[in-house]
Amino acid sequence: MAVVRRKGARRTRRRDSIAVGCLYPLTGRAARYGHDSIVGAEMAAEEVNASGGVLGRELRLLFADDRSDPTYAVKVAQRYVLEDRVDFLMGVVSSAVALAVTQVSRHFGVVFVGTDHASARLTLEAFQPYYFRVTNNTMQSMRAGVLYLARRPWRRFFYIGPDYEYGHRQWQDFREYLTRVVPDAQVLGAVWPKLFERDYRPFLRAVLEAKPEVLVHGFWGGDTIAFLEQAAEVGLFGEVQVVSFDAGGNYEVFEALGDRVPAGLILSARHHNNFPLTEANRRFVEGFWRRARRYPSYTAHGAYVGVHFIARAVERAGSLDPEDVVRAGEGLVLPTPRDREGFCSWIRPVDHQVVQEMYIGRTQPCDALPPARFLLGDWEVIPAEELLPTEEEVRRIRALAAAAPGGHAGS
Repeated sequence: MAVVRRKGARRTRRRDSIAVGCLYPLTGRAARYGHDSIVGAEMAAEEVNASGGVLGRELRLLFADDRSDPTYAVKVAQRYVLEDRVDFLMGVVSSAVALAVTQVSRHFGVVFVGTDHASARLTLEAFQPYYFRVTNNTMQSMRAGVLYLARRPWRRFFYIGPDYEYGHRQWQDFREYLTRVVPDAQVLGAVWPKLFERDYRPFLRAVLEAKPEVLVHGFWGGDTIAFLEQAAEVGLFGEVQVVSFDAGGNYEVFEALGDRVPAGLILSARHHNNFPLTEANRRFVEGFWRRARRYPSYTAHGAYVGVHFIARAVERAGSLDPEDVVRAGEGLVLPTPRDREGFCSWIRPVDHQVVQEMYIGRTQPCDALPPARFLLGDWEVIPAEELLPTEEEVRRIRALAAAAPGGHAGS
């Protein structure tokens, strides 16, 4: 669908409310993430509106299914901008979808708040000034994983992940940092099942034949569940240490597998229901449970934080003008339920990426959040300042992307 109007041609609408056009997967294997995101976003909007709204205006959320399809999501985003005349775009779980939607944001000059996709490309090579991300990216999670593994004796690594942007970017970020931090590491190979693959056994056989000490997996959601079930069938966990640092430790995986979760997996996620044990995290988790009668997946937290980011940025800007909001969002202090006492998340001006600590744990029996029978424990905290590239590195990455054939880097 061709874009027919630029940002100056958008019809204005009455400013008695602030409209946020949210895109999430509401059907298919990723639907749980979309529905949890709606609950989390609505929780935050109710908090904002109950305290008087934003600049005296009600925050109004619109939701649509992006079908995890970049082409379809672009049509939804354009409809939000041209017909619903939203003030913000928000959401998106798939990195491939986000890379498409960010172009709509750039074209129309509408701020896009990414709440759950993770490819570092969005804040590096494909960065554009109207984009902000309020959850960790693949570079943060993979660097955290490398730092965790560097303190262990393992040196033979293999990767398995979905064959699209998110999977490939995890492996790129992990491999590049691994060679810097662990120069004697051996990378034995990688295999690439398609997104929403049904049969992982041929790929698992390739892993076992390579005989790595550590298998890094890059799956999420239903793909993680299917992968772990089939990995157990072929005896993988007795042969290889399995790790996953971006989405492998999501609550819904533990919920689905119950007591079939292997003990000793090394995992992380963008939010943990049982860590940190702060009042803010407890209120968020219990508040979600009261509304949904289930515990949240990580996407609920991302959507919750995204709404609060919009409210704080607009209040700081004193305006709904996108240029003012962008300036206000840069350097914004953003408290989140996942923050430990003494640390507060914030937005880096150079890349509009949230700065956060990462938490890595091991699976162990725990029935505190049923129906899950296993959760993560034995936590290690990776400091936020060790997880992102320097401003000089950011500019160098963007310059290389702009110089590549057919490439361009965002401003």
